[in-house]
Amino acid sequence: MKKILFMAATSALFLTACNSGEKTAETTSTDTTKMMSTDTSKMMPAEEPGVMVGGSKMVASKNIVENAAGSADHTTLVAAVKAAELAETLSGAGPFTVFAPTNAAFGALPAGAVDNLLKPEMKKDLTGVLTYHVVPGKLMAADLKDGQKLKTVQGKDLTVTVKDGKVMINGANVTIADVVSSNGVTHVIDAVLMPKK
Repeated sequence: MKKILFMAATSALFLTACNSGEKTAETTSTDTTKMMSTDTSKMMPAEEPGVMVGGSKMVASKNIVENAAGSADHTTLVAAVKAAELAETLSGAGPFTVFAPTNAAFGALPAGAVDNLLKPEMKKDLTGVLTYHVVPGKLMAADLKDGQKLKTVQGKDLTVTVKDGKVMINGANVTIADVVSSNGVTHVIDAVLMPKK
């Protein structure tokens, strides 16, 4: 009888040990999976910060032209930059500060004005208009002071107005400021700046 009780007790201990071993293996497997998934997420590169413009994120790793090309609100500006053969220049080292009119800003010009500027024979005038939106150096919104004059690449000055925390350039409102690119900064504006002749 003692022998039967001893065998039963031994069997019970053996089964308990096996079951706890399985649980330990399952737990270890689950813990390893959790650790692996955690480690993998740590290895994923962090998403690059940026500013949303025209439905696309503008990021500092791209140059001004690459960022502008991603904006659905700046297709007219990008087409004009290409027509004036300024894409290579504005993709260069810079740094540049660009005041970038939206498609709506170009649309507010008199009928036919944009089509006229995009004609090959108007390339010099188009270049003058576009370079009037570019200032050498990297000027963040905080660097712009009320009454400040900015010498453009075109040669004429722009006037900064700061009122109630809002920045205007020659009367055009800065609607999105400080869009940082690898070769400068862009400020989105709601009007096309036309140099005086």
